[in-house]
Amino acid sequence: MKITKPELLIDEALCKANIRAMYARCIEKKISFRPHFKTHQSIEIGQWFKEAGVSKIAVSSLSMAEYFSNNWMDILVAFPANILEIDLINDLAERIELSLLVESVETVEFLSDKVLFPINMYLKIDAGYHRTGINYENYELIDTILDRINQTKNLNFNGFLTHSGNTYGCKGKEEVNRIHLINKNRFIQLKKRYITAYPNLILSYGDTPSASIADDFDGIDEMRPGNFVCFDVTQVHIGSCDFNQIAVVLACPVVAIHKERSELIIYGGAIHLSRDEVKWEDKGVIYGLIAEKLSSGWGAPIKNAYLSSLSQEHGKIKMPEDELWKYKVGDVIYIYPVHSCLTISSMRGFMDLKGKKIAVYRGLQ
Repeated sequence: MKITKPELLIDEALCKANIRAMYARCIEKKISFRPHFKTHQSIEIGQWFKEAGVSKIAVSSLSMAEYFSNNWMDILVAFPANILEIDLINDLAERIELSLLVESVETVEFLSDKVLFPINMYLKIDAGYHRTGINYENYELIDTILDRINQTKNLNFNGFLTHSGNTYGCKGKEEVNRIHLINKNRFIQLKKRYITAYPNLILSYGDTPSASIADDFDGIDEMRPGNFVCFDVTQVHIGSCDFNQIAVVLACPVVAIHKERSELIIYGGAIHLSRDEVKWEDKGVIYGLIAEKLSSGWGAPIKNAYLSSLSQEHGKIKMPEDELWKYKVGDVIYIYPVHSCLTISSMRGFMDLKGKKIAVYRGLQ
């Protein structure tokens, strides 16, 4: 495996173990599994899900749905429907079972006039994250949207969907469970209110911290985690995983060493890792941790070594003196990313541990 510039390495065995573990957890909780592919964005890695028994997926854009549509016949676009892409919506709906999110009457009105083929509709619900969606108690708006959907020919109400992204601000099982239960109980109110009129409605739920940590999923029908396939430093910080479950590292050449400042400079910056950060122990804000480099793969993080700052191409690593002397210019160092989703999106591809390149979706998201 020859590395001359920043490369995103993926451990296939770890990745497949994460897939199997999450699928088994959904089976245990009696929840249908619809993994979100926005993290890995790869047809080849998607095949690993098929090998595990997965038959339906979520994506983050219509163009990503198009990318996967030759390999997956049941795709949910877990992002509010963009009516400007109506031609692509119709093209996908003609070929696959397509599900879209709506949260406004205006979107439903437009789709009712323009959609040419059957589409499953989910109402996007805000149960506490406040990123987007209909407030879980706004029954007047929900009723209005449902009434309009029921009057259309090709729009079929399938259920409600929410994302409990506010669990990303948690640390530890107790805090994740607390936020999860608040969000879940608010979400389930909708099922209790509408199940008589819509006996087949689905509650689709999904975030990696809840899916990895929480215990109570009674009433939830479908789970859509995405980050779990690779995990990252943020998920370790939250408590969703351990370092031995992180399936990706960014391999970066060492281009300079400043021993007087206990710093390494790497070829690997914000355009490779994004600028996602996390407050880590007593180090303050960091942009990645340094993984022990093994003959095959990587090991535990090196104690007190971390990515302290990023610019466009540069990364600055703080490292204890007894570790610093082990490196020289031209060595390659492994970085655990703070956020694997954006690192993967930035890098636009993987290299496996044998040096084979794995392609990913390259469209605009």
